[in-house]
Formats: sequence, C-alpha cells, structure tokens
Amino acid sequence: MKKIIFILFGITLLSACSDSYLDIKPEDQIEADNFFKTKEDALASVNAIYANLRAWDLAAFSPMILSISSDDVEKGSSPGDASFFTDINNFTFTSSAGIIGGYWSGQFKGINLSNQTISNIPNIVMDETLKTRLLAEARFLRAYHYFNLVKTYGGVPIYDGLPADGNYNLPRNTKEEVYSFILADLKFADENLPAAYGATDIGRATKGAAKGFEAKVNMYLGNWNEVLSFTNAVIGMGYDLLPNYNSVFRIANENSVESLFEAQCTYVSGNCDLSNSQYSQVQGVRGQYGWGFNVPSQDLSDSYEAGDVRRDATIIYRGETTPEGDFIALIGDNPMYNQKSYVPSGQIGNCSEGSEQNIKIMRFAEILLMNAEAANETGDTPLALISVNKVRVRAGLIPLLSLPKAQLREAIWKERRSEMGMEGDRFLDVVRQGRGATVLGPLGFTSGKNEVFPIPAEAISLSNGVLTQNSGY
Repeated sequence: MKKIIFILFGITLLSACSDSYLDIKPEDQIEADNFFKTKEDALASVNAIYANLRAWDLAAFSPMILSISSDDVEKGSSPGDASFFTDINNFTFTSSAGIIGGYWSGQFKGINLSNQTISNIPNIVMDETLKTRLLAEARFLRAYHYFNLVKTYGGVPIYDGLPADGNYNLPRNTKEEVYSFILADLKFADENLPAAYGATDIGRATKGAAKGFEAKVNMYLGNWNEVLSFTNAVIGMGYDLLPNYNSVFRIANENSVESLFEAQCTYVSGNCDLSNSQYSQVQGVRGQYGWGFNVPSQDLSDSYEAGDVRRDATIIYRGETTPEGDFIALIGDNPMYNQKSYVPSGQIGNCSEGSEQNIKIMRFAEILLMNAEAANETGDTPLALISVNKVRVRAGLIPLLSLPKAQLREAIWKERRSEMGMEGDRFLDVVRQGRGATVLGPLGFTSGKNEVFPIPAEAISLSNGVLTQNSGY
C-alpha cells in the first residue's frame, strides 16, 4: 500500500525561554510570524508533528528506557557499547542520564509542534471542515505525547497552546490533571476525525485511533466500563486481525486492516537526521542489519506456550533462516534480536537500514486484549473469552475455557505479554498492574520509586527549580 511521507520542518518558538527543553532546534526553521498564512501552511504544520514521530528521541534510543527496564529485554550490542543502558537494565540510573532526558525533550518537542498548530490554525482563512480536522489531528498527537510523558514521569507541566504571556517555565501539574487534559484532547479528536481517509492521506490519525487511545488511557486509570465501551466501538468499526502474525510487522502490510495508528517511515536520500527513522537500524542483527540493541531476554523466550507462533515471529535467533530467506550468522555478542523491527536484506544502508519500516503504535490485537481485560474486570466472562481467544487462535493456540476472574486476569496479562512482546509496553503494563516489585524486583526495581522515571536534571536546572523531582531520585 502506498504511504504518505510527512516532511519535518521547524517553526521557531518565539518565547522568552530560549534555553528550554521546549525549544525546537531543527536545521531549517521558518519564523512563526511568516508562517500560518495559508491552507498549505496549516497542512505543513500538522505534517511536521507526524514527522517528529520518527525522530531520534522518539523512535531510536530514547524509547528503549521503557523496554530495557522490563523483564522482556536486555541491553544488547557489545558490553561496552552505550553502557548507560546497563543502568536502565539494573534500575541504577539517575536523573542526569541523557537517555532519560532525550525521551522527555522528544515528547515536549511533539507537544510544542502541536501547540503551534492548535494556536495558529484558527486564524487562517480556509475551509472550516479541513481546519477542524487538522486541529483534531494536532490534538490527537498532543494527547499521544502527553500520554507518553505521564506514564513515564508522572505529572508534568500542561501547555494548552502557546502561553499568551510567553512564560513556559511552569510547575508540574498533577498526574490526574494531565490525564484529564489528555482525555479532553482525545474526545475532540474522536468527535472530529474521519473513520478513514483516501489513498493520499493514509497514515493520518483516525476516529478509530482516537477511540483506541481513549480506551488505553482509561485502562491506565482503571476505568473499566469506559475501556469496554471504547473497545467495543472500535471492534464494530471494521478492523480485524491479519491471518499471519509475522506478516503484521512486514513492510507489505503497513497500514493494514489491523493497524489503528503507526508512524509513517520512508527513506529520503541524503536526509537521515530529519526524514529517516532509525528504529530498525538500532535494533537490527548486529554485524548484519544494524547495531543490535534492545534484544529479547531469555525470560521472554521461555515465557511462550508450546506451539505459539508469536515466539519465532517476535525473536530472531542466531543460526536461523528467517521466513524472508536471510540466514542469521552464528557469531556475535547476542543470541537473540527483535524480529518485529527486522527488515529483510537489501534495504538501504548508510545510517538508514530499515528506514522504510513503519513503527506500530496501536494494533487491533491490543484493542481485543483491552476489551478482554475490561470485560473480565466488569464481570462479562463470555465476552472476555471471545476477545482473548481471537488473539490466541491467530497465534496457533487452543482457546481458553471459562476461568475464575482472578485466573482469567492472569491469563489475559500473559496473553498481552506474548502478543505485544518487544513493542515497548511490558514495563508500563507491569507497573499499572501493580506487579513492579514482584516481576521486576530481581532486576533492581524499588517500589515507591521506580514506578516512574526521574524528571531530567537538566530540565529542573533550566527551570531554576520550578520543576520538582520524583520521590526517591
């Protein structure tokens, strides 16, 4: 399927906070005073928010703090390469870790780009229907970035548009206030986004994506009736599972019937830093297809049931030949790699291996698993079994039979691990399930501290102490 490519450009942030983590510092900038005049400007501003999804701090190293901190993943690469990941793996990191600051600043860059659009598009004379849709896309993307922040750091400052007084040095809002802000943005997106687009706009946020994230946000809040309502709505919108699990993650099936939202990635010659995702490159088989970071753990490999096709579709093993015909050499530092990020041989090199590979952000399988979890929590065991078993059957497993609520909850959690292994949710799932100490304690997790990451020391310093640190850091 043909995909669109969102080109990243910069809009200079005109504020008194010149040395802030909110600043945008791209190579090519357009002064805001000379922009936001036409429909084309409005479209370009929204495209810039999408393009940022594949930037280094959102698609390469920084997001790995949420996977390497879990029991599913090891650092990978060679022992001395990017040794700071060892601190993430062992929960010995501090607020000065650059990788933690990178994830923070990457999310706030997306929020800043979103707020440029949200604040300026209303003043453009253009088709009102398109204007409303673009605002809905921007608010969806802002909600996505705030959701990433609140799950990772707890309460953060809320910027609702560009501050009229130019003051960006705001204290942290509470976690509850941030979640309310996210849900308001998603509600607007849900009400104003289309269910689908024409071929030239595939990849933009849809009503289904907004509903999916409304469900996921409510799952983190424990609002199970809302989770059930939103996931039931998505299930009725025509999404489905692809028959072959491995095919979900291959380029030929990007933006498929199983996809609710994914970052659109396309190779652009000579523009590695601004246009090409390095998501696949940093995780590719070391010495053959990439750098070899973020590798599956033996614990994840051992966790799959016998006969589960997802094991071999999630993990590349040294010495195997992939379904696409690539032999994985027996030599190297790591016995396993992430198969979901794998792109077959022949892809473009020169800091761009796998740059055509989209990044899956939400899939229909996750909707079914959220639906199953919500149905179980609200007492609808038959619906919970229907939804979880659709995922299991696709994986080549026999359906679950009726179980007591607590046992079914555990079974759904296990299913979520198997289905979404190496997709970056495991640490966050274990924390929201209240199992941090039990599951991650052997790795160094400390209750009352490691449920969230520290606010970056640099951000606190730039705020002159207006930002406060999380407990324990």
